[in-house]
Amino acid sequence: MEARALEPRSAAGLSLLERPGEAGRPALLLLHGIGSHAESWRALMQALPGPHRAIAWDAPGYGGSTPVPEPAARPEHYAAALRNLLDALGLERVILAGHSLGCLFAARFAATWPERVAGLALLSPALGYAVPPGAPLPAGVQARIDDLRQLGPEAFAEKRAARLLHQPERKPAVLEGVRRAMAAVKPEGYAQAVHALGAGDLLADAALLRGPLLVAVGAEDVVTPPANARRLQAALPPGTPLHDMPEAGHALPQEAPGATAALLAGLMMDGSAG
Repeated sequence: MEARALEPRSAAGLSLLERPGEAGRPALLLLHGIGSHAESWRALMQALPGPHRAIAWDAPGYGGSTPVPEPAARPEHYAAALRNLLDALGLERVILAGHSLGCLFAARFAATWPERVAGLALLSPALGYAVPPGAPLPAGVQARIDDLRQLGPEAFAEKRAARLLHQPERKPAVLEGVRRAMAAVKPEGYAQAVHALGAGDLLADAALLRGPLLVAVGAEDVVTPPANARRLQAALPPGTPLHDMPEAGHALPQEAPGATAALLAGLMMDGSAG
């Protein structure tokens, strides 16, 4: 099957990667993780079947996107940026898919503006640390900021990228894509995102979410392990499906683009029917 052409564009101060699609059905909005960017969704976007429109953002502070104004950012600041983006694109309702940190942003948006969400996928979910405003980050979370500042993006990516994959030595092209994405982070934007990770509380937001919903996690994920996904599933409405993706680690969009695209396509069909 011929790969779909993807188009870079910008709106509401954010840089985007878009797959054009059929009007009249909710678009798919893709929110990347803390060490990624819009390009991390490319293989998945090309693997989506049918006429679905898909848009991946560079989160505020990533790529060409304007940072949020608050240095100690919280998920609600990114959710507000997402609302502004939907308004600028003229999108009333969308299917949201968050990966890792992107789950915190997607869930906060869905909890705040449920009428604008036709479906929600939470992939490799980061649960957050529920740090109150003004409180210090946990030492392990603060270390992310400190490591990036000390090492610089290139060495930081070399140190961390392989951990996102299952058997990275067997996937050199995927590993190189993950490494490139991580090496492209901007220290200031990354620091804001780390603060949002610390502030996030996905399990609290889960109680406010409604379907269609799905959770998916790599069976070999050591960053946001399957046990976290099971905790999230238990906090979501009964019947929310949890998909364990075999032979995959944390970087689901890159490691299992076809299988993950199939899950999202099903969610998009459910959301279009709702």
